[in-house]
Amino acid sequence: MAKAKKTAAKSAAKKKAPPAAARSSSAAKSRSYRPASVSKPRSAPARGPWRTPTFADSTLGDHIDSEDLEVRRAAVEALGRYNGSIVVTDANTGRVLALVNQKLALSSGFQPCSTIKLVAALAALKEGIIPQSGEFQLSGKSLAELTSAMAASNNPYFARLGVKLGFERVSFYARLFGLGERASLDIPGETAGVLPARPPRNGGVGMMTSFGEGISLTPLQLAAFLGAVANGGTLYYLQHPPTHAQAERFVPRVKRQLEIGLWAEVLKTGMKAAVDYGTARRAGALVEDPVYGKTGTCTDFAKAAHMGWFGSFNEAGGRKLVVVVMLTGGKPVNGPVASEIAGRIFSTLSRGDYFASNSTAAPPLPGVGGCCAFSR
Repeated sequence: MAKAKKTAAKSAAKKKAPPAAARSSSAAKSRSYRPASVSKPRSAPARGPWRTPTFADSTLGDHIDSEDLEVRRAAVEALGRYNGSIVVTDANTGRVLALVNQKLALSSGFQPCSTIKLVAALAALKEGIIPQSGEFQLSGKSLAELTSAMAASNNPYFARLGVKLGFERVSFYARLFGLGERASLDIPGETAGVLPARPPRNGGVGMMTSFGEGISLTPLQLAAFLGAVANGGTLYYLQHPPTHAQAERFVPRVKRQLEIGLWAEVLKTGMKAAVDYGTARRAGALVEDPVYGKTGTCTDFAKAAHMGWFGSFNEAGGRKLVVVVMLTGGKPVNGPVASEIAGRIFSTLSRGDYFASNSTAAPPLPGVGGCCAFSR
């Protein structure tokens, strides 16, 4: 009797299943229904803690009337289909030249991953915990040097710096450098990110200074801080004029002086090493002029996103630009990928002789409707 029931069930299943040709035809119709204009690379289903899409149109809803369209085009083309945000600023004025994916950039922020090591290193240099030579005793007789630690993004090195500094000093310098407060003068919708009121439960201050545990950082905050490192210590309010007319009347506004000139040069040596032969070498492979940067890769569990950060600035001609790339998504996203995107931006602008001008800020260009969305 059981055998007869199994035979009957199999027969019924065969009757219900459509022929292979019909299945193929149905699948073809389903695939052809998607308009070509919204097609995008296929990605593996989200796994583990990552629920944020890796690919998206990151230009939707952006207001670009006052942006430098040459910079914006380079940024949008370099970002391609990745889900992320790019901020490009003039390090000598604080003017935002391009702000790609403004909604994401102005959000509550994300875990900064290893980009927080820039804050930890500068704080430790100012406090004399590590000398200008950069050598620092990790444990016992083990010595590590800041340049190589920055190039390799040495987690134990920066965790140890955090322990030596202590939570209070780490928090003081993080806030001094602009974390936990709005980076802009008056950009609508910008949030202040988060600085924790106490050491994070997961790993304490060591995890805070090596992975950014407990911190939410916005791309604008990282751009403002890097601008100060690039120009020798002036922390500008970032400004993104809403109209072309306002951009023409742009006046830089100083938030505060950081007094970091001497130590910034030491920090830059490590950032240059990261680009030349370290975690950001994908950027280094694309540029000829000096670029200084720091990658960051981690999972922001609160946002269910794998993060890829790269904060950088260049020294070329008369224009010193800060480029911050922040990617969100799944496994394909990481700091080295973000560094390659920044490298493409610098390379594109260099090939177009953008840095040949002696001007310290790019001239504002009128907005063009529909400009600068990525090519499909």
